Order: sequence, then structure tokens, then C-alpha cells
Amino acid sequence: MKKAGLAAVAKRKYKVTTDSNHQLAKSPNIVKRQFADFAKAPNRLWVTDITYIPTHQGWLYLCMFLDAFSRKVVGFSVEDNMGLGMVNEALQMALRRRQITSELIIHSDQGSQYASYNFREQLAKFEISQSMSRKGDCWDNSMAESFFATLKRELINRQTWTRKDETKAAITEWIEQFYNGKRRHSAIGNMCPVQYENLTRNTQAA
Repeated sequence: MKKAGLAAVAKRKYKVTTDSNHQLAKSPNIVKRQFADFAKAPNRLWVTDITYIPTHQGWLYLCMFLDAFSRKVVGFSVEDNMGLGMVNEALQMALRRRQITSELIIHSDQGSQYASYNFREQLAKFEISQSMSRKGDCWDNSMAESFFATLKRELINRQTWTRKDETKAAITEWIEQFYNGKRRHSAIGNMCPVQYENLTRNTQAA
């Protein structure tokens, strides 16, 4: 391979981000992969998950909440650990930015952060229903998995990340400026999330 000028692509070390081996209560799987059926309008279904980002200074963790209707990331947080604080920060960003109703469902895996009393208390405060994937079934939260795959393919895996602060800034810019504001999706008429939401809002107002 070296003589031919070829180099193998090394697999990145896998980092577990879901701790579903806990005694906390688990919510039923309301969504059951029927994302489109529950996302007929904005703020009807948000999906959320956590992923890891490797840097030379150690791991970073990203939690995001994505509106299944428009594919827009409505809240996110990038932190040094994947504790409950990161999830709550991302949730609070989403709640500040969106006008929600009691029709909203938040779908996640069975991770301890999402099963915690504190997180459930926040959902109850805003009359948000909770749905959880089955244990170990990534397809039950495929929309969130798809977002992370896009992030890693189009940003993270294109270079080696050295400093955590620079990595956080790059992720923030990619989500806010590119993904939400420019990246097109075939599932929403080849529009970006912001454009799609603006179009549907104007159509409903007409």
C-alpha cells in the first residue's frame, strides 16, 4: 500500500455515551420509529442524543435536541463531561428558542441522563411527553444518529482536533451557521432547516 501511495484509514476509538444499565424508570417507546407521523408541525417531536468528539486535550461531549419536522437543531451543549448538566443546558436552550405546547414529545435513548428525576421534572414542568428507544436499538433513534453521522463526516473526521475550545467553537459554528442555515436535506424539499420552517410558517399564515 505504501508503494502505491495508499494509506489505510484508521478506525477511531469507540467511546460509549449511553449508560442504560441503571435502575431508573424508563419511559415507553411512543414514537416507534414513526418519526414523520409525530412531526406534522414544528415542536411536535424533538429527538435528542449524546455523542463524543476526540481532541488532543481529551474527549468532548455534544448533546443536541433536533426538531424532527424541519431537522433543525433547536438546542445543544458541548462539554468536557456527559453529565446531566450538559443535557439540561441543551434542553434549556431549546426551550428558550421555541414556543412549545403540551403536544411536544421528546424522544431519546434509555441513558441515565434522560431517565434522571431532574430531567423528567423539567419535562413535567412544561407538560412535555417522554419517549425512549428500546435498549440497544440505535434504529429507534435513527434521526439523531443520522445527525451525528453527518456532523462527523462533514466536520469532525476531516481533520485532527487539538484544543477543546477551538473544537467547541467549530461545532457551534457548524450547527448554527451551516447545518441549520445552509445545509440542504432531501427529506424537506432540498431546503435547509431554517428555510423550510420559514416557508411552512409563511404558508400557514397565508
